[in-house]
Amino acid sequence: MTKPTGAPDQPPYLRIVGALRRRIAEGELAPGDRVPSTRQLAREWGVALATATKALTTLRLEGLVVARPRAGTVVATPATPAAPAAPARRRATPTSGPVSGPATDQELSLERIVRTAIEIADAEGLAALSMRGVAARLGVAVMSPYRYVPSKDDLIQLMADAAYGEQDYPADPPAGWRPRVELGAHTLWGLYRRHPWLAQLGSLTRPLLVPNLLGYGEWMLRALDGHGLDSTTLFDIHLLIYSHVQGLAVHLEWEAHAEAATGQTEDQWMDSLTPALEELISSGRFPTFTKVVRGFDDGYDLRLDTLFTAGLAALLDGLTPLIEGRAAGATAP
Repeated sequence: MTKPTGAPDQPPYLRIVGALRRRIAEGELAPGDRVPSTRQLAREWGVALATATKALTTLRLEGLVVARPRAGTVVATPATPAAPAAPARRRATPTSGPVSGPATDQELSLERIVRTAIEIADAEGLAALSMRGVAARLGVAVMSPYRYVPSKDDLIQLMADAAYGEQDYPADPPAGWRPRVELGAHTLWGLYRRHPWLAQLGSLTRPLLVPNLLGYGEWMLRALDGHGLDSTTLFDIHLLIYSHVQGLAVHLEWEAHAEAATGQTEDQWMDSLTPALEELISSGRFPTFTKVVRGFDDGYDLRLDTLFTAGLAALLDGLTPLIEGRAAGATAP
């Protein structure tokens, strides 16, 4: 991006706004085109992430750009521009829709802060989240969010709980342990698809303890309970299924981060590796790998949704004898 030389007394964020506004007006950035992310703007202009966030927020409130989950910020379509919302008369909740428009300190609430933080993480990844950025997106003083949440770590906990709480489980569950487990796993996968950053939080050794994630655990454990499994085996099975879902879902955010950092799509990155791959294949050291790669009709398309579904089916197929065998043994005379 070429930095303008005029208006040296303008705040840095307004200079960024002016440059992007000019590129949009001149057609250099067309409707639907992705505009530079906050990290890219911060790097190109030598400003803080909060300053870059404020610039994009200003353009969003002007209706020139819109934030789209996993696509980042793109130029708005003129026919349906994004417009600043009227002041809210009702407080949003963490499970409500997207937050639009600036907030005054009087209108600020914990729910609005959490939902705005989720919007940022959905559009630009968890690494782009900061308390300053949330304040800038809301149009309030930098320290205002701290009156509601003491730190970024506490905010992330609240974000996670709100995101996991977006999907309820039916009061009348399907019959059979397997349909219940499948429903729980697909529900969790859908949440990770909607909020890819969510899979980055917590691990098996240091789990994320928020009520709505425990709600998922309660659903899965209840589905597996009553089949003669001891507590350790039952919990191990629960963790195996959870690990399958989360283990694939972490790649959603990793890929989005890699694309933002390198400017290359997955296909473009793989194309750049073609010479190195051909060298490894030609070495003769990896015959089976070579045979498999050469056997692809039109390259290999990594489909995470397909891997999730196939992997879950294989995992449950393998666990069925253990679960149903214990149940049969428990009822045997």
